[in-house]
This record gives sequence, C-alpha cells and structure tokens, in this order.
Amino acid sequence: MVGPKTFCPGELWLDEQGVPINAHGGGILHHEGRYYWYGEHKIEGEAGNRAEVGVHVYSSGDLYQWKDEGVALKVSDDPQNEIARGCILERPKVIFNRATGKFVMWFHLELNGIGYSSARSGIAVADQPTGPFQYLKSVRPNAGAWPINVPDEWKKPLDAEETVRIKQAEFPGNLVPHYQLYQIFRRDFAEGQMARDMNLFVDDDGTAYHIYSSEENGVLHISQLSDDYLQPSGRYVRVFPGRFHEAPALMKRRGKYYLISSDCTGWNPNAARSAMADSIWGPWVELGNPCLGTESQKSTTFESQSTFILPVTDKEDAFIFMADRWRPKNAIDGRYVWLPIQFEKERPLLEWKDRWDLEIFAAK
Repeated sequence: MVGPKTFCPGELWLDEQGVPINAHGGGILHHEGRYYWYGEHKIEGEAGNRAEVGVHVYSSGDLYQWKDEGVALKVSDDPQNEIARGCILERPKVIFNRATGKFVMWFHLELNGIGYSSARSGIAVADQPTGPFQYLKSVRPNAGAWPINVPDEWKKPLDAEETVRIKQAEFPGNLVPHYQLYQIFRRDFAEGQMARDMNLFVDDDGTAYHIYSSEENGVLHISQLSDDYLQPSGRYVRVFPGRFHEAPALMKRRGKYYLISSDCTGWNPNAARSAMADSIWGPWVELGNPCLGTESQKSTTFESQSTFILPVTDKEDAFIFMADRWRPKNAIDGRYVWLPIQFEKERPLLEWKDRWDLEIFAAK
C-alpha cells in the first residue's frame, strides 16, 4: 500500500479518508500551488468500463496524499444527452485558460450503444478546478480542415472508387494489411477527424494542443486548440501514419518535445514507444521503447499503459510517468503505476521501482 511519503507503483492507493482513489485514465493539473487529479470514476465489474458516475477529482499539496473533492463532471440521467449514463467517457484531462479564467476539460467520448464508432471529443468547463463542470458539446476535430503536413495532392475528397473501397474495408482499431495511409483523413474531412485516446498539452506560451489517436487508430494527430481552448483551431498535423499509436502523453524538456505512447492491443498491455521533436509540429523521431528491465517488464510497460506525463514543480528535470493497469473484468480494481522519468542524454527512460519518492529529483 502506498505510504505517506512514498509512491508504490501498482499497489492500492488510498485517499485521505482511507478509500481507494478512483481516477482512472487520469491526468493532473497544477494550479495555485495545488495538484488536481482527474480521472474516470469506475464501478465494480465489467459495467465499470462504461461511465456510470462521471469524472472524479482529487487534490493534493504534495502528490502523495490526496483529498477526495467529489465528482467534477457527472453523467446525465437523460438518455438523449451525449454523456448519458452508460456512455464511454475516457481519459479526461483539464487545463486552465489564463485569459478566460476557465478550467477546460476534454475527454474521449463514445455515444451510448454504438461501441467505439463515434470517436468524438467531449468538452466541459468550470469556474473552479474541482467543478462542477458544465458539459458543452462534443466534436469530431478539425472538420473542413486539411492537415498542414500532407502534400497538396492529397488534399482532396475521395473519388468514387476510393469511397467504395474504404466503405468495404474493416478497421478493428489495430494494424490491418489493407490500411490506407492517405484515404481515411480525406474520408473524414467534412464531418471531422476521429478522436479516441487523447491528451492535452499547454506550451510555454499558453498555446494548448489536443493529441489523439485518429484515422481508425492508425495515426496520431496533434491539433492546436482555439485561444479559449474550447474548440480545435483547424491547424493540425498527422504523426506516424500507419504506426497505430494510442495512449499518447506529451512533455517538454529543455526546448524539446517528447512523446510516450503505446501500440494498439485493447486492454492488454504492450511495449511503450517514445519519440522526440524540436517542434511540436515535428518532424517526430521515434526513440524506441523507453522501458528498462526484464523482457516481461519491457514488453508490457510494467503491465500498464501511459495516461499522462506530470511535470513536478520546484524540481529540476522532474517528470512523472503516469500509467494505469487496466482490469476490464473488474474495472474499479485498476491500479496506478507512477514512475520517475530518467534521461540518458536526450532519451527518456523508465525503470521499475517498488518504492520511491520525490527526492529522486534534484531541487531547482
């Protein structure tokens, strides 16, 4: 069990009231000296893989001890509501907009009863970090906008033959032999791009970005948000076409951008991936698996999947890799794996630690 001033990856983590923390697929916002942890509130059994409660939020001053601040965004009892009870609401992230004074939440949303075919992004806002958040809308990002890093020859609608071929194709969410590198984003041009596993990142200048698995999970998109963070700006890039990344998490260190993500294997863990770029727009260069350890640890990312990278304030080069151990048969029993990110020159590395604390990082 996690101790008062230690992290114990994979062990049960209790809040200040002695109740297991219920914030899965989460991310953390640091605001006015306090950390806020947002995540999916799970219930017992397989029913917990759908949203029956909403987004839970906890707060902390030290990252070890967490106060339960309640449900920040509640699902609706209205079956016509987009976030009706039983929808799929995953990987919620919150950022603060200094210009508007609003806390903005984005999450991956699948509407009730249609599996993972919606591939939408939900957006909610609040006046306080603990909420309550007001649900605004969902979008398929960047409708009517072409990615900025594709040749002009591909910036055109599908022709009749391509349309028939892509309608006949099946896309299970992982690599298939018939995957079409330059057709899916064109198919989705008018109605907006697919958006599943996602994250948010705010750069040093206050510009916010939405990073998400798109094009039937075959491509990552990095999309700039509007100044108020409430919608896509229409400016985005395709990253690693055909490589099938999900679970993206982004950080910035010494002027360079780093990405940690995973392969697409459903609930089953797989080997993590890392990449680096001098600009958030790329080009991105893959750096390989960041995990050190046994073959089992490396091939399963310590039996977990990335959800967020947390910069620690008041520490030098201090970043925490946040990941979840999914338990789809009993969703509420999913465990959190937090590990310090180490660096070998410009390469991020992860090594298993049964117990660790923030003293591993140097003070600024």
